[in-house]
Amino acid sequence: TTGSPRPIQDPPSFFIFLKQLDQIIIHQQVELLEAILGTETSSKYEIKNHLGQRVYFAVEENDCFDRKLCSPLRSFTIRIADSTGREVIRVIRPLRCNSCCFPCFLQELEVQSPPGTIAGYVVQNWDPFLPKFTIQNESKEDVLKIIGPCATCGCFDDVDFEVKALSEMTTIGKISKYWSGFVNNVFTNTANFGIQVPVDLDVRIKAVLIGACFLIDLMFFENSLDGL
Repeated sequence: TTGSPRPIQDPPSFFIFLKQLDQIIIHQQVELLEAILGTETSSKYEIKNHLGQRVYFAVEENDCFDRKLCSPLRSFTIRIADSTGREVIRVIRPLRCNSCCFPCFLQELEVQSPPGTIAGYVVQNWDPFLPKFTIQNESKEDVLKIIGPCATCGCFDDVDFEVKALSEMTTIGKISKYWSGFVNNVFTNTANFGIQVPVDLDVRIKAVLIGACFLIDLMFFENSLDGL
């Protein structure tokens, strides 16, 4: 049928590229108006390989009212496109409370890749001490865990969220917030993240981990540079 998503056995070409990556860098672009006036605009990101070469663009779409009033609580859709402008991943986050005091309203994020086809979910787990998330596949089956540090403000030290097996005993990768700059002369003090995973990890789960990175940024780091 015209317009139908490709079947799983025929992965889109961008999956083939993503399959080759074991390191993904996400760098926020700061708009000139935002930098000068402090006026926050819709976030734009570059997604790069380990050499700092751009492979995807990402743009956050949300309502200006949501951004100003709800800030880290806001709903959003992030559209990720390749160099041709074709949207390849879509990250959708509904408006939800962001507080450990309300475990019935924990974060949940949906990742589609290609758009219209569920790749998986990121689900926050309640824990009184540590940031914890579960990575789920398209059938909502648990695949991996993400566990962050007790304190996410590291006084400009890098902050690591470990990607673990479901048992939480084995670490297979990490999502890192880089303060000091991961690639020399490439980054400034904006949202800079790195994802390190096994190269043979399911490509759809890699896409879901990119979504997890955006959620972690919004929940723990969006206002961390205020006043600088």
